[in-house]
Amino acid sequence: MNPHSNEPLPPQFMGTLAFLPPHAHGNRSLTWWGMMGIVAIESTAFVLAVATYFYLATHSRVWPPHEARPDLFAGTLFTIVVVLSGVPNYWLKRAAEAEKLRQVRIGLVVMSVAAIVLLPIRYYEFVGLHVAWSDSAYGSITVTLLGLHTVHLITDLYDTLVLTALMFTKHAKGRRFVDTAENALYWNFVILAWLPIYAVIYFAPRLL
Repeated sequence: MNPHSNEPLPPQFMGTLAFLPPHAHGNRSLTWWGMMGIVAIESTAFVLAVATYFYLATHSRVWPPHEARPDLFAGTLFTIVVVLSGVPNYWLKRAAEAEKLRQVRIGLVVMSVAAIVLLPIRYYEFVGLHVAWSDSAYGSITVTLLGLHTVHLITDLYDTLVLTALMFTKHAKGRRFVDTAENALYWNFVILAWLPIYAVIYFAPRLL
C-alpha cells in the first residue's frame, strides 16, 4: 500500500527469469525433490512393515508356524536379476542426463524388458512362500512385505513403459529426459529396498 494514500502500489518487476533453462536435472529439478519425498515416505512404510514382522516374530512361540519356510530359489533368482538390472539402469540415467535420445530409447527398452521378466519370477515367489495372508500373522506380514515391493515394481514398470512410448514420439525432448532420469533413480530405490526385504522374508524364518 502507498503510505500516503489508500491506493495500492502498481506492480513492480524486479527482474526476469527468462534466462533460466526450461528444465534441469538432479536437485535443480522440482521432480527430483518430489521423488526424494516419495522415497522418504515409502522407505518409512517399508521400515514399519519390517518392524511389524520382527514384533510378531518375537511374540510368537514358533516362527514361522508349521515350518512354512519360503523357498529360496525364486527369491534369490529375483534378487540376482534385479541387482543386475542396475547396470543398464545406471547407463540409462547417464544417457538421460546427457539427453542422448538414441541411448535413452535403447535403455528404456532394456529396462522395460527387465521389469517384465521380473514379474513372473515374483509370481513364483508368492507361490514359494507356502503360506497365505489369511493363514496366520506370519502369513499376513510376509505376504504384505512381498506385496508392498511388488506394487513398487509394477508402478515403475508402468512409468517405464509410458516413457518408452513417449521417447519414440515427437514428445522425446526436454522434460521427458528429466522424467527418464528420475524414473531411473526410482528404480535404484526399488533395487535397494528389496535387499533388506529379501533378507527378512527368506532368512529370518531360518534364523529366528
